[in-house]
Amino acid sequence: MSDKFYITTPIYYVNAKPHIGHAYTTIAADVLARLRRSQGWDVSFLTGTDEHGLKIQKKAEENGKDPQQFVDGISEEFKGLWRSLNIEYSGFIRTTDTRHMMAVQKVLQILYDKGAIYKGKYSGMYCVGCEQFKSENELIDGKCPDHDTMPERMEEECYLLKMADIQDELIRKIESDEFRIAPERYKNEILSFLKNQSLNDISISRKNVRWGVPLPFDSEQTTYVWIDAFLNYLTGIGWNGEIDDIPKEWPADVQFIGKDILRVHATIWPAILIHLGIGLPKMLFTHGHILSDGKKMSKTLGNAISIEEMLEKFGVDGTRYLLLSAGPFGQDIDVTMERMIENYNADLANGIGNITSRIVALNQKMTGGFVGMDFLKKDVVAYDDGTLRENLKNLRLDLELRDIMIHVQELNKYIADNKPWEVFKSDERKFAVIMEHSSRGLMFIANKLLPFMPATAEKIKEALATRQVEILFQRIK
Repeated sequence: MSDKFYITTPIYYVNAKPHIGHAYTTIAADVLARLRRSQGWDVSFLTGTDEHGLKIQKKAEENGKDPQQFVDGISEEFKGLWRSLNIEYSGFIRTTDTRHMMAVQKVLQILYDKGAIYKGKYSGMYCVGCEQFKSENELIDGKCPDHDTMPERMEEECYLLKMADIQDELIRKIESDEFRIAPERYKNEILSFLKNQSLNDISISRKNVRWGVPLPFDSEQTTYVWIDAFLNYLTGIGWNGEIDDIPKEWPADVQFIGKDILRVHATIWPAILIHLGIGLPKMLFTHGHILSDGKKMSKTLGNAISIEEMLEKFGVDGTRYLLLSAGPFGQDIDVTMERMIENYNADLANGIGNITSRIVALNQKMTGGFVGMDFLKKDVVAYDDGTLRENLKNLRLDLELRDIMIHVQELNKYIADNKPWEVFKSDERKFAVIMEHSSRGLMFIANKLLPFMPATAEKIKEALATRQVEILFQRIK
């Protein structure tokens, strides 16, 4: 087993406050980090905020704020939400951190000195919303599909990063899974893109955007926001920009991204690393979007669900459970408030909450204590009954939760079949055997739940040890 495990979320853009999509990705990363910690790995879990670029500059002006003041406020909202969701990250990087900006400038100078960056002109369709130039085949009816706006035709003097000369090497690394892109369909999508068209050299700087990292070799230009942002995955673990001083955590074992930023992460990000001679991440795992009733969430459609609304209605652990159980992490998931209430009541209130209350209440009948129940006093690592390894291969967190619910149903059936409330009246020894088996089963469930619903799992373990339990989950109408 490796002694380290490094996982990252995308670095979140601070043009607006965090939303349900940000929460979804970060909860999944937190669960995976907790799982690995429970298995004895030395885990580094990085998240953070991307704070430069034209869009931020304009948003700050719209709000009558200085850009730094604007990004400070939004970045704190992200940190506040992660506290609310019980996210245990080990690092939070901001691209306005001085150490990050200094490392970015050092890297840019290295790339410029190597000839990987050169001065030229770039002409193309620029989407301010994406902070990217768009090719014609990426547009639908001439509009950016993500923002439904017409990109601006733009031509300007800038610095460009060479892309064509790393294309063949990149294809080989993706095909061999040295740079694994998952799920498989996204690997195929990127390979198809790379094999059917030549990569153009891309602009890495802007002349008229003041809110960015100045180029060390041309003070009139600032770094294009994507180049600045990508390097967070290294600076966030302490990298200072020196090629011979790469942190021990690198390469990342898993980098979570949404499908809307797959192409830049699968081309520009590895291109930077290849030019620098730094190893690529082991896996780029792409997840889908959150839909509601088959449609993209929108205030206009009235189907938007805020993460704050979920926290208020379902609590922290309920929110974590409902998002990750809604479907495969690598696909779009579809949630509605009605369906989440139904799942909350079935799985949590009537499932985990009910079985815990029944077992603890029955345990209170025991007078002499249990024989061989030392496991109640120990910190037990997350159990792997054979399914966990399989589910983690493809990051099927939803299947791991489904497996836990199967254990809950089986334990409920065991109690219903053995009727300990009746056995207690006639055979206390048999009753003790039934309750020890039931308590061990509930402890097993608690330990499997621990990465997903940490507070709930700890409450179950405490209830088993003390034979007292508060109501874990109440039905929601």
